[in-house]
Amino acid sequence: MNTIRTATTITTLGLVAVMMAGCASAAAEPSEQSEVDELRLGYFANVTHAPALVGLEQGLFEDALGEVEVTTSVFNAGPAAIEALTAGAIDATYIGPNPSINTFIQSGGESARIVAGAATGGAALVVADGIDSAEDLAGTTLASPQLGNTQDVALRVWLADQGYATDVSGGGDVSVTPTENAQTLTLFQDGQLDGAWLPEPWVSRLVIDEGADVLVDEAELWPDGEFPTTVLLVRAEFLEQHPDVVEQLLEAHLAAVQWIADNPDDAPGVINAALEAETGKPLSDAVIERALEHVTFSVDPHADTFETLVSNGLEAGTQKEGSIDGLFDLRLLNGLLEASGSDTVSAAGLGEDSP
Repeated sequence: MNTIRTATTITTLGLVAVMMAGCASAAAEPSEQSEVDELRLGYFANVTHAPALVGLEQGLFEDALGEVEVTTSVFNAGPAAIEALTAGAIDATYIGPNPSINTFIQSGGESARIVAGAATGGAALVVADGIDSAEDLAGTTLASPQLGNTQDVALRVWLADQGYATDVSGGGDVSVTPTENAQTLTLFQDGQLDGAWLPEPWVSRLVIDEGADVLVDEAELWPDGEFPTTVLLVRAEFLEQHPDVVEQLLEAHLAAVQWIADNPDDAPGVINAALEAETGKPLSDAVIERALEHVTFSVDPHADTFETLVSNGLEAGTQKEGSIDGLFDLRLLNGLLEASGSDTVSAAGLGEDSP
């Protein structure tokens, strides 16, 4: 049996009942809502975005949103998705926590809200043979998906903890070069990179397909190994104007997380098919199975970790100082969870969470 890590308390029958009956919006009264016929959704072709992949592949977004058409955009990393969100090109996106923090702080709290968690875990520093410890990294070149994305921040902070200086232009004791994940794989194959801090399935691709070694599993750096990798972020204006549509989006998201939990044998194939549709090539069975073993899917965004993530972004030099009070709006999510008889999740004092 395939091993898929899930952490969800969704009651399937209760969720179905809620989806059939609908749930009163906690974000706005019906009179405040306006009609919309399209939801523009962003996500990445990563295993850590499996709820998006499953939701699309299984038709769960279509089922939940009904007459509202879901159109999608695929990104390599968070900063690019944030650029699209800020420009109004998309309405919501699956994304890492650090870019979510960045846009909220830079906009003075006006840009977006985290409405749910999606995945924890599934990120690591992988390196070439001959690099056996932090001491071996002096003078090396390492990649991250994009400057200021969640893995980029994690890499820079970890290197600083090891005594290495880095800068955002690629200088310092260790050169950090933000690179698209697919290009990272090619450069590693060609010996032009010594390693990379990546999300799944790219970690497993380098380990299984290219013989890389895991030097740091990010889970080892967090209490109980739990750190948010992916959250669901919505434009604040869209949430305010169309809470009914965001609620439907969350219904689909909950259904996708539940489907992954309920179908551990089928999930790898479904996720792989979605990845193949985006990248043109499926992962090997060994890669997809290893990747899924290192990711937990949950609607809890682990808001209690975000103050630490803010500190990490400041230390990495990729983020401005500012408050994240109000970053979370979990009212719609918790309304659905409560109605289905499931445990609600906390905003840790950083926003709204009472349904």
